[in-house]
Amino acid sequence: MKKAIVIISIVLLAAAAVFFFWQKDKGGQKFRTEKVTRGDIVEAVTATGTVNAVTTVLVGTQVSGTVKKIHVDFNSPVKNGQLIAEIDPATFEAQLDQARANVQNARANHEKAEATLADSKRTLARNRELFSKGYIARSDLDSAETNVETNAALVGSARAQIAQASAAMKISETNLRYTRIISPVDGTVISRNVDVGQTVAASFQTPTLFTIAQDLTKMQIDANVDESDIGRIKVGQAVDFSVDAYPDITFKGMVSQVRSAPITVQNVVTYDVVVKVDNPELKLKPGMTANVTLIIAVKKDVIKVPNAALRFRPVEKERPAGGKKGQTVYIIENTKPKKISVTVGTSDGNLTEIVTGELREGQEVILEALGAKDNKANSASRPPRMF
Repeated sequence: MKKAIVIISIVLLAAAAVFFFWQKDKGGQKFRTEKVTRGDIVEAVTATGTVNAVTTVLVGTQVSGTVKKIHVDFNSPVKNGQLIAEIDPATFEAQLDQARANVQNARANHEKAEATLADSKRTLARNRELFSKGYIARSDLDSAETNVETNAALVGSARAQIAQASAAMKISETNLRYTRIISPVDGTVISRNVDVGQTVAASFQTPTLFTIAQDLTKMQIDANVDESDIGRIKVGQAVDFSVDAYPDITFKGMVSQVRSAPITVQNVVTYDVVVKVDNPELKLKPGMTANVTLIIAVKKDVIKVPNAALRFRPVEKERPAGGKKGQTVYIIENTKPKKISVTVGTSDGNLTEIVTGELREGQEVILEALGAKDNKANSASRPPRMF
């Protein structure tokens, strides 16, 4: 009796399982769907860049010496012509005094040469008179004439020595003036590289003492855009960006320049896109990393579908050979997929604009097939796995 009950139970369980799978197969295909929506689509290119001042001036020194005084510090506002640092002028003052003495010596030599020339001219005049009366030989007259010509040349040499000494004095004056470091622009000191007592050497290249940003209310972003996207970037396009310091704020900018010089790093080619930004509150600081979104196109109030709907194909359907413009989506009609041809437009990477096609807002479009029966259909809409 018990054995019979067990056999009957097994038979009933087997029958229930067969009925369950028959009913499941009878129920047909299951799909994951999503509604067609209406709204805005923004096509954009993303990139990263660095916030910089529009004009940055490196202030250095053309003379070597010890820093005697510093009149500004980090973030100090400066004016054009303002004294910002001084190099010890003692050596240059001594050189200028020596140059002035050389000028005075050259002028004294010139006066001496003028006096000698005047004396030789008087001697020549007397010798000519004596020679005319036969009191001196011809050789004495010739010697007097030679002395006049020689002394005239010495006067010219003395004049040249004055000019040479004056030029050396100007160089000494200039070097002394260079010991006063002057700001060349109006702006803000963003970097100071020296301290009082430090020795700077300007023998081979000009050392940088200060970095001055001319106007921090006007900034620019140097964004690195991939070569595959650079063809879509145009001057005047709007830009949204954020920085890590203010993650909740979206800043606005505009593309001002697309530079043609390539930047190659590890065989990756990018191009520098310059974005002009207003910074009235001085929140943006030089060197900040910016996450940039360059707005390519904006479409308002359009029909849009998920990109997955454009990739889905039932297992018995073949993918059409058309390009981007001729595509299809599928809706469910009488529990079966129904093909609808559409023309697509702008895409933001997740949603795509439907330009033409028999789709209405609120309709359900198929994204993928569900269930074991439709694994093949899913594989048609997904790329193969890579092992």
